[in-house]
Amino acid sequence: MYEYKFVEVAVGTFSKYPKEDYHEIVHEHSREGWRLHQILTPPFASGGQAITMELIFERKLR
Repeated sequence: MYEYKFVEVAVGTFSKYPKEDYHEIVHEHSREGWRLHQILTPPFASGGQAITMELIFERKLR
């Protein structure tokens, strides 16, 4: 069995880049035993641009 954690990261409307260092978020969660499972970037803004990205982490239940 696994548990999942969802972390939302805002994406700049004009820059189109994440507003936080998502690499550091992945490293931080890895140190806590989480494994990056998937990154979602659903289109929300006009033109299909994502305004958020969601990092999905998983780890085995203890």
